[in-house]
Amino acid sequence: MKHQEGQMAYHQAVDERQAAAILGKAVQTLRNDRHRRRGVPYVKMGRSVRYLMADLMDYLQKHRINPGAG
Repeated sequence: MKHQEGQMAYHQAVDERQAAAILGKAVQTLRNDRHRRRGVPYVKMGRSVRYLMADLMDYLQKHRINPGAG
């Protein structure tokens, strides 16, 4: 059962304020990125915007720099 709880958290959707805090960006930066069709994938439900935790973690991983590798 613990594995399922972890899966639920991974697929949890957060609002733009929570996403901005996780990414260390301003909410306005996320809004600008959406307008320019770049940045983190998002889900639009009516007027609400949500970000999946999986997409946020994937975005962070893709932009990770490992100075020791190379």
